Amino acid sequence: MENTFNSLIQLLDYFKDESTCQQYLAKQRWGDIPCCPHCGNVGAYVTNRGFKCKAKECHKKFSVTTGTIYENTKIKLRTWFAALYLLTAHKKGISSHQLARDLHITQRTAWFVLHRIREMLKEKAPQALKGKIEVDETFVGGKNKNRHKDKKVEGSQGRSSNDKKPVVGIIKKKEYEIIERPHKVIAGKIVKEKIITEQSKVVCKVVDDTESVTLHTLICTNVQSDSTIVTDAYKSYYGLELTYNHIMVKHTDGDYKTEGEHHTNTIEGYWTLLKRSYMGIYHYMSPKHLQRYCDEMSYRYNTINLKDCIRFEGAIGKADNARLTYKNLIGEKAILGKSTTLKDGKKRKENGYTGGQHLGAIVEFARKLGEI
Repeated sequence: MENTFNSLIQLLDYFKDESTCQQYLAKQRWGDIPCCPHCGNVGAYVTNRGFKCKAKECHKKFSVTTGTIYENTKIKLRTWFAALYLLTAHKKGISSHQLARDLHITQRTAWFVLHRIREMLKEKAPQALKGKIEVDETFVGGKNKNRHKDKKVEGSQGRSSNDKKPVVGIIKKKEYEIIERPHKVIAGKIVKEKIITEQSKVVCKVVDDTESVTLHTLICTNVQSDSTIVTDAYKSYYGLELTYNHIMVKHTDGDYKTEGEHHTNTIEGYWTLLKRSYMGIYHYMSPKHLQRYCDEMSYRYNTINLKDCIRFEGAIGKADNARLTYKNLIGEKAILGKSTTLKDGKKRKENGYTGGQHLGAIVEFARKLGEI
């Protein structure tokens, strides 16, 4: 797939019709033999509309999109693939308004598509990090000084979570070796070159607070015990030295590098990307959906050294068991205001406000107006 396309135009030329998209998706999901998404049985009959499981206990029909984020979608797979390519290729993401203009779909559809892709990019089987680890926390939300007077929140400076959502980042530093080799141009000159042996990897989690119990539980879940952890001097990190080789950098003293190469600059660089994405592209990340935005940024960061087509190919393989319905995405409150049909054929709104009440108010106002 690496030599197939290197840009969005080449991608759209490759996925020229729906059958090509379905064949590519089937190849990424199952390889050469279809696998039933209902029971997991390998092998299926080919039907006019898809496949049918060979297992007698199951015998259910399914298609290449069953059990994926594309299930029951009315959008063509070609459009889905283009949206996935744009989201994973852009360093800071892409807004739903921009995606709607680029792909000629509505903003509401683009917003739904992006969130389903973010749900797909979530790490399904995370592995504990090992080695040199940096841990830090940040708070996502607008600054209090930029708010309108009636929207300012008192005591929201610093590490307050009254108006912002705390996010904890755990990042494994990349490992490298320094080798000596002859200069490519100057004869007889020896130069040193840094060869990366293992890329950095980040785990980003949204939490309710930054108390010691919360941070310690999150770190112990995602970091192996024989690792070296570098943090700042925040008091909630006290006690990590009982399990890890804990090194603290006191930023308040102007010290950003302690004991040789130990620092927290790597995780600070990740926060820079996250905040640039927040301020420059999305402008607002709802606390309800903030974890999906973090999963999106983490996937791009963990594949930062891959080509766009390779990153796209890896994302396609994550489509299984990642379905997200619109009802689950927006929650129960989104149904408020929609009219529903009752058994007697009458309509009402679930928030208690009906058209009959509105008409009655108009009649009552007209009656009083006539009496004046």
